[in-house]
Amino acid sequence: MTDILVLYYSRFGATARMADLIARGVEEVPGARARVRTLPPVSPVSEATAPAVPPSGPPYAELEDLEQCDGLIMGSPTRFGNMAAPLRHFLDGTSPLWLTGALAGKPAAVFTSTGTMHGGQESTLLTMMLPLLHHGMLLTGLPYTEATLHSTVTGGSPYGATHWAGPNNDKPISDDERALCLALGRRVARVAQALKNLPA
Repeated sequence: MTDILVLYYSRFGATARMADLIARGVEEVPGARARVRTLPPVSPVSEATAPAVPPSGPPYAELEDLEQCDGLIMGSPTRFGNMAAPLRHFLDGTSPLWLTGALAGKPAAVFTSTGTMHGGQESTLLTMMLPLLHHGMLLTGLPYTEATLHSTVTGGSPYGATHWAGPNNDKPISDDERALCLALGRRVARVAQALKNLPA
């Protein structure tokens, strides 16, 4: 099987809903399997720690999840045009993988949700890409051969899947956003499979 890690942080659930759709897209590809992992919030109190297992939803990510995956799709809500602190905190702890080149040559993609239509979706996607480039990952976006990119009036970007959640986080994922989440999952799974089948 080709294992694709869908790694995300979600505060109010919009990014988690995107992750579920992306994982479904991964598993539409025969021979591909999605491993969904989330991250705990970062506490402003230095002594506070999250429980080892979240009360619901997927398990928290560990470095081994990254090391063992064949591809990565990473998501975060937008925070002032950047990724949320929990994802940044997790990535800051991946130096051991960088030292061994564990992620080099694996495909990666990114996704985000925002409260406002022009809330920094694309800059967030770009900032999420930078650590992945340092790890030597192969970035995979959404090409304009995805017809939905030409018609969407909600989320969607060639840099990755996006969702406009609204200021009260009450906007459902649109049909266009849903299609692009599924497409991103399928695309990374297929690229990962192609890379695994290359001769050594």
